[in-house]
Amino acid sequence: MAVYTLKSIGKNTDYMTVVREMDDGYVVRIVRDKDGYEDVTTDYLSKALFDTCLRTGYITKVQESNAVTA
Repeated sequence: MAVYTLKSIGKNTDYMTVVREMDDGYVVRIVRDKDGYEDVTTDYLSKALFDTCLRTGYITKVQESNAVTA
């Protein structure tokens, strides 16, 4: 499973993990730090939206040696 950081406001570090790849998109698990507690959501991203987020820098792939289990 690939791990990505999300561009966020302030000093928060939010992560997204690709849980499953499908023909037309991805099921992802997003972990956000909300004032000391984790807000965890599972959602679907189309491949087009995922590619756009990568291209614009909204998400950045974490290197395996730096990966944090999200």
